[in-house]
Amino acid sequence: MKRIGIADTTFARVDMARAAISIIKKEASLEIIRYTVPGIKDLPVAAKKLLEEMKCDIVIALGMPGKAEKDKTCAHEASTGLIAAQLMTNRHIIEVFVHEDEAPDERTLASLAVRRAEEHALNAVRLIYHPEMLTRLAGTGQRQGYEDAGPIESGSGGYPGH
Repeated sequence: MKRIGIADTTFARVDMARAAISIIKKEASLEIIRYTVPGIKDLPVAAKKLLEEMKCDIVIALGMPGKAEKDKTCAHEASTGLIAAQLMTNRHIIEVFVHEDEAPDERTLASLAVRRAEEHALNAVRLIYHPEMLTRLAGTGQRQGYEDAGPIESGSGGYPGH
């Protein structure tokens, strides 16, 4: 049976993991392993442990950096660590960060966090079972948590400028 890991933090103000797990259970039959850590910079090792020690096929790393400049720096460091963990394990870690300054109020922020977690959970399931679905969506301007941007039509049938 395939396994999906969910790494999340106590620092986040929304339980994004619950939203992701709910969608995964509706979409696929696989084992879900949740690993919660204190903060966003703890996510890289949590994700790596989920992949290597707990034998997950893919990991979703959920975090909610704060508004302060220090939080943005920590998010960047965590992102760099997640990329390194992907390269070390040769497996996907879907980074799902929602920055507290992405929304004008707490209600909108909570909605954004849930929607982004759900949409990336679908992406993780697709990467495991239906990667061709993502290929069909290539170039369509998908935005997780927001309305999709849509494709840019080149007019020539090729790529822009050709």
